Amino acid sequence: MPQRESTQHIVKPTLGVMALMIYGVGNMLGAGIYGLVGKAAGELGNMVWLGFFASMIAAGLTGLSYASLGSRYPRAAGAAYITHRAFGITAISYVVGLAVTMSGLTSLAAASQVFANYAHAIFTGVPIKWVVVVFILTLTVINYVGMRESAWVNAICTAIEAGGLLLVIAVGARYWGSVDYFDASSIKNPGGDFSVSLMLSGAVLTFYAFIGFEDLLNISEEVRNPRRNFPLALLAALGIAATIYMAVCITAVSVVPHAQLAAASGPLVEVVRIAAPWVPPMLFTVVAMFAVTNTALLNHIMGSRLVYGMARQGLLPALLGRLHPRRNTPHVAILLLLIIVLGLALVGDIKALASATSLLLLGSFTLVNLALVVLKRRPGEPRGGFEVPLAVPLGGAGVAVAFIVNRVIDGVRSGELAPVYIAGGIVAAIAVLYLLLRPQAAAVAEVEHPKQVGETE
Repeated sequence: MPQRESTQHIVKPTLGVMALMIYGVGNMLGAGIYGLVGKAAGELGNMVWLGFFASMIAAGLTGLSYASLGSRYPRAAGAAYITHRAFGITAISYVVGLAVTMSGLTSLAAASQVFANYAHAIFTGVPIKWVVVVFILTLTVINYVGMRESAWVNAICTAIEAGGLLLVIAVGARYWGSVDYFDASSIKNPGGDFSVSLMLSGAVLTFYAFIGFEDLLNISEEVRNPRRNFPLALLAALGIAATIYMAVCITAVSVVPHAQLAAASGPLVEVVRIAAPWVPPMLFTVVAMFAVTNTALLNHIMGSRLVYGMARQGLLPALLGRLHPRRNTPHVAILLLLIIVLGLALVGDIKALASATSLLLLGSFTLVNLALVVLKRRPGEPRGGFEVPLAVPLGGAGVAVAFIVNRVIDGVRSGELAPVYIAGGIVAAIAVLYLLLRPQAAAVAEVEHPKQVGETE
């Protein structure tokens, strides 16, 4: 029997199915949806809802794989652990783990800049860099205090950001049925000809609205009864986010003509201005600030758990795997993230870096899906609480590869290949770091959820 890890190095299982579901919904419902609806309307016209439906299916394939993996192997640094378990190649796990960490850190740094710009628009006298520093320090303190407290902040932010979208639906619901929702005519498709390629272009554009579910895997050790609760919460979160997105899309094109929606700087603000002129536009600035805060906090939590989990696997220095004796949070990893994110956020514009790390995330999706294929076909590998057919991870891997190829082709056509070069540079830098440090991953024979503090036999 493999030796169990000391309980002082194991995080407490504090999240139930509802808390995890809220965590997932909050991670997917970001401030980006407020502008994304207009961009999608420029591609798909009144059929904008179909783009979100198609991207839900595309993201849902990988979501199903993650749901199955979370029920099988509830571990921090899930992607690194799973790829090592499947392929047994430490280098792959190292690159995957650090690439996903990098995607979270750049997203967090970018979010801090967005929040600071919103705050500066309200309080013009406050220097943007000071807002960035205070914002990141505040998130660090919340993460350090504990997962239960972080979950409460997440729940409040999720209620506010979801409330903003539900307000859009509520004030515009009386306009439903006023247009043809199968009319695909748009600025980029004036003839209105519907095709599979048109639907796929919309799916590519809206796919990133569903990114966020993968973060749940990195906190799966902190979930009570993960075999049951993890897949239930993840799939429910995907379903709730998709339903809200499509209802918002239908409302938007019902209230505002698609061409006007595509040209608007704030499409949903325009919807509310027409449907409910009594609602102050500033309300959506405040809602967007909460949405950005939520995304940033969850990225902070994800990054710290990933670093903590990789340290426990032997992929990073053991110091980063320490837990605070009272807070039971990976305080050393949290402090490291604070230093890195402050550096990223204060250097200036990191849009190209953020775009590049989304490519890395798609690469990790590919490997994680293929890892599930390997694990499902391996004789004697214990089953999880939620199983999917092989077609699901194969489809998820195929979608991720297709999106990577599409991103590269678009970059070649537009001449904007910087994100592709940066993504390649990041992978190369991680590989060099691996060759210099030569970390050795610990054995991964243990399948069951390790005994956690506070659990009973």
